[in-house]
Amino acid sequence: MAICHAAYVSRGPQKVFCEAVPQASENFLALCASGYYDGCKFHRNIKGFMTQTGDPTGSGKGGQSIYGEPYPDEIRSTLKFNGRGLVAFANSGSDSNRSQFFITYGATPHLNTKYTIFGRVIDGAENGTLDAIERVPSGTQKEGFRPKHDIILKSTTIHSNPIAMKIVKDNYV
Repeated sequence: MAICHAAYVSRGPQKVFCEAVPQASENFLALCASGYYDGCKFHRNIKGFMTQTGDPTGSGKGGQSIYGEPYPDEIRSTLKFNGRGLVAFANSGSDSNRSQFFITYGATPHLNTKYTIFGRVIDGAENGTLDAIERVPSGTQKEGFRPKHDIILKSTTIHSNPIAMKIVKDNYV
């Protein structure tokens, strides 16, 4: 995933938990493959908590899943909000996942059982990309914590897609 902030581009590869949360993983990987996230702004940024993107309108109110409607949560007891760089789908309540997702800046145990964790940033979480995003000044809560400078998800690249490989294997081998 390439993220463009101000005048530089950084990479923040992430691992997707395909076996643990297959529906969320399929949604994320398909949206990435289609270019859906390319150019999306990070519309919410709360230092010490998280940053959020995945809405092509940039308003924080848009976004669609590949299923054409919200899909159910995939809460797993083995996946906890226990550190920096966890990636989860944002929602407006139970079973309302679409395309928006957030990345944590630290442990956020109060989010456990409320959001589907589907990945972890594996490069750039401790220093680099995520640190740079966290440092971007944001508005107040009343202003929706909107970043004062654009942070843009420039593009996504899938290096390995176990879901697509399984489909090919199941149907053609």
